[in-house]
Amino acid sequence: MKYLVIKCGGSVFEKLPASFYKSIIQVAKDSEWTPIIVHGGGPKISKLCEQLNIESTFYNGLRVTSQEVLEVAEMVLNGSINKEIVTKIHNEGGKAIGLSGLDGHLLMAEPLKDGNLGFVGEVKEVHASIIAQVAEQGFIPVISPIASDNDGQHYNINGDMAAAAIAGALGAKLCFVSNVPGIWIDKDGERTILSEVSDLEIKELIKKKIISGGMVPKVISAIESLQNDVKEVSIISGHEEESIKALTSGENVGTKIFLEEGVTYVG
Repeated sequence: MKYLVIKCGGSVFEKLPASFYKSIIQVAKDSEWTPIIVHGGGPKISKLCEQLNIESTFYNGLRVTSQEVLEVAEMVLNGSINKEIVTKIHNEGGKAIGLSGLDGHLLMAEPLKDGNLGFVGEVKEVHASIIAQVAEQGFIPVISPIASDNDGQHYNINGDMAAAAIAGALGAKLCFVSNVPGIWIDKDGERTILSEVSDLEIKELIKKKIISGGMVPKVISAIESLQNDVKEVSIISGHEEESIKALTSGENVGTKIFLEEGVTYVG
């Protein structure tokens, strides 16, 4: 199977049109590509924390995750958002199965070494055979980025990083679905989308704060995934109906990210 891992952020998911899900279903039915959805849920986690009077802060672009915040994240990610996506696919005539990274130890994690983040982890192992078995039965896997370690401790995983780890384990193409059609830059006084960009260029764009906010973990995850067997990485818009189909057809869409020879890390 040829896999396409599609990462949908929480802020993007809420605004995706029905046509986006239809295009994923068409790709699953009519092409050689097998789509896999990995989702986030940041805005809903923040909203529920606020409603429950639970403090929720960020450090270096990642959510500081106390035990209370972790419980909220699990409710939102494993519960409401995961099942909403499954339902939307079913409503458009497709078949999907929702999975958490906890199911069957799909995602095994360890805590990030940064001690300021609490129960935020990084994926150390992906049991890709679980995803393959679901896909072989004709279902679109929809995966929530909550994982556990060998002792059963749960961790909140950044969705972009989870998607990159899954794509690497499957040798897949990876696309980050955004509310913008790629990486914007100013050129000759006008804003334009980069059709492609290297890891070295990304490093400079981050330094100059041209790439900032939620785009930073996306591009860093993209670079790291390319170093770990991911075939291709793109950032595309979820609001352009044909973007997924164009990507799987080999057309230029969004911003394609590539490695320059000899470079091993972006930080």
